[in-house]
Amino acid sequence: MNLPLLTLTALLLASHAALPAADAATPSLEQAVDQAHTELWRRFVDPHGIIRDYVGELPTPEDCKLGKPNAIGWWSPIENGPMFNGLYLPAACERARRSGSATDADQARRLAQGLMKCASVSDVPGFIARGIGTDGTCHYPLSSDDQTHPWFLGLHAYLKSGIPTAAERQQIVTKVKEVANALEATQWRVPCEGDFKGDFRGGFTGHLFRDAVRYLYLLRATYEITGDKIWLERYHKARSERPAPGGKTRADICAAGYPHDREAIPHIDESQLWIYVGSQASLAQLIAMETDENGRSPSTTIFYRQGLTVNATNALPALKAHETFDNNDTKVFGNANWRALYPTWFPQPTQADAAKLSQIADNTKRGQRKDYESRYMKNPLAAAAIIALLGDGTERALIEHTLRHYDYSKLNMAEFFFAECAYYALPAK
Repeated sequence: MNLPLLTLTALLLASHAALPAADAATPSLEQAVDQAHTELWRRFVDPHGIIRDYVGELPTPEDCKLGKPNAIGWWSPIENGPMFNGLYLPAACERARRSGSATDADQARRLAQGLMKCASVSDVPGFIARGIGTDGTCHYPLSSDDQTHPWFLGLHAYLKSGIPTAAERQQIVTKVKEVANALEATQWRVPCEGDFKGDFRGGFTGHLFRDAVRYLYLLRATYEITGDKIWLERYHKARSERPAPGGKTRADICAAGYPHDREAIPHIDESQLWIYVGSQASLAQLIAMETDENGRSPSTTIFYRQGLTVNATNALPALKAHETFDNNDTKVFGNANWRALYPTWFPQPTQADAAKLSQIADNTKRGQRKDYESRYMKNPLAAAAIIALLGDGTERALIEHTLRHYDYSKLNMAEFFFAECAYYALPAK
């Protein structure tokens, strides 16, 4: 359902009233966040500074060439590297700012280097690899818009952090120009490589909310990063364009928020909020980029602020799912042994073939733990991040309660990094 804006305060008040008292075994907020941080860096960040989806055997060059478990790289440990790095890096930068720690700054630098690595292992301009396999360069031939947009988001945050050296800054700006120019040349379709060279996988100029907000962010952020006025001109033009003939302008679509996408992407609220964290972050960044040093902003930011509130309002009920998660649950996480789980293989000359192969699994070995973590950990923590990105802190008690619920040492999937995304999006106390 699309909750009206005015219900946000009522929902917050009702939810606050329903919060159970913390018991003695519940960690403090700082302990919970530090545990999440430690576990992420201990188990999931690879030597290149790229976040892996889970701990498991890495794909080899042969796996990547043949497409095992599939040519998209779905369900492998290197499925979502740039997406995860890009969404998490703003939180890492904010952690470094608050702590002043050289270690925290170095971790942010490693994540940025990981993003640069993902954009530097292919001969196809604009291609962002999902992750890196055993030899330090091998990767799957299919990227996506879900990998590409957060790549910009993370590097943009890093450039604004004050952490990069002058040499790093120049390298990143040069690479952003290269990737942005390549995407402009493909009409903002995401290129593939290898046996799929000449194909595209996703893009940014469609009619959905995710399309509109990410496209506007990419244009505006590229201007801020490069200083090239052509990107600002493209941004202003794109803002008033109507992606669907006779439909809403992109600014209006931004104001509608993610409920605009419900017909095209089923079950957003129950299981897909994780793919909207970057969109919410983009709205927040568009507001920040459009606001001058005196706090004045043009009327167009009203659309972005409305979208922020719509998203937070609609994500709020998803927080409650964390209460179902049992930290002592013993369901099997069979996904870590992906070779046994996906033993079927056949050549995949098309993306449709790769998608078909990805659906063939030995479900007796798969177990139920991945689905359990997705529904009761990943989605609530993504909701927490979406709400926290409002930036006003009024939802703090609910978010803190959710973040404190999990024993992060027992989680199999790296998406618990959304806990840090939420925490560091809240105003510092």
